[in-house]
Amino acid sequence: MAVDSMTSRKLSKMPTTSLMGYSNRNLAVAFACALVVFDSILVFLIISRVPYTKIDWDAYMAQVTGFLEGERDYSNLKGDTGPLVYPAGFLYVYSAIQYVTGGKVHPAQVLFGILYIINLAIVLFIYLKANVLPWWALSLLPLSKRVHSIFVLRLFNDCVAMTFLHAALATFLFQRWCLGLIIFSLAVSVKMNVLLYAPPLLLLMLKAMDISGTIVALGGAAVVQILLGLPFLVSYPVAYISRAFNLGRVFIHFWSVNFKFVPEPIFVSKPFAISLLVIHLGLLAAFAHKKWCKHEGGLLKFLHSVYVATLSCFPLKQLYAYGTTSKTLTAEHIVTTMFVGNFIGIVCARSLHYQFYSWYFFSLPYLLWKT
Repeated sequence: MAVDSMTSRKLSKMPTTSLMGYSNRNLAVAFACALVVFDSILVFLIISRVPYTKIDWDAYMAQVTGFLEGERDYSNLKGDTGPLVYPAGFLYVYSAIQYVTGGKVHPAQVLFGILYIINLAIVLFIYLKANVLPWWALSLLPLSKRVHSIFVLRLFNDCVAMTFLHAALATFLFQRWCLGLIIFSLAVSVKMNVLLYAPPLLLLMLKAMDISGTIVALGGAAVVQILLGLPFLVSYPVAYISRAFNLGRVFIHFWSVNFKFVPEPIFVSKPFAISLLVIHLGLLAAFAHKKWCKHEGGLLKFLHSVYVATLSCFPLKQLYAYGTTSKTLTAEHIVTTMFVGNFIGIVCARSLHYQFYSWYFFSLPYLLWKT
């Protein structure tokens, strides 16, 4: 009886919020699993009943066929929608898809349906790990008709790139920066839009690791790009780099959905592009100073501390003498910084096409709640 009485007194002193938090977390996990099951059924019904939307699949297959037939000059890899403008990872991924599906649409839809569910599961994990939204708000994630269409009715490479990106983000939540950056580099190799996450990611890496750790992680990402692009770099390096990593490419004004109200002569002009770039960099700097580096005293103080720490590491033998040091960042800080940084890039992008919605949709419930 004395033991029972002591136990009851101890339990009564425990904060009720922790018990409620544990209960809510279990509920959130169960609800997330239910959403995955629900959306799996929904994806099956969409593939079974909704007609496939033919847009880029034939072009993808034509580009892949040229690659598999031995063509290594990027300027000669083309489809019915134009030349190939994606890095080499795109070719490897869609070559594998062609091998598995025989180039047929329906098996590819099934494959992309599985990819959609994997991506959703990763995103739900990120939300649960960040622990910012209430459990019921997770129901917003499977509700986009357009995102379902992008994945299983249009089979865009954006789907593959964003799944890799979300996998990299989930890896960062475990403080595995080198591994995460390798996965991030794989995402970039499929489509370059992932680079919108690069500025906030670099800031997080500088906060989480010393300069030597950051250099090692960036080196690993660079090695991935070199290895994937090697067949093209040794054959036609200029064609590969100019086509696959063309940051100055101007999209057709007709297909733009964000700046369609801007007259076409202004839309395609260099001053307009430079203005958007300046706004982009300005917003990133403002958020970094006021929000992301608030605890470090602002962006300038943080960069100064990184500079001083870097100088103290020289000569080079001291850089690796004691190994790399690391600082644990909270999941909420990592996710918020990455999602906001990407959304700033979206707002300042000169042209957004309909499939680009997949670049930021999965961050919208999080950003809305944080706002």
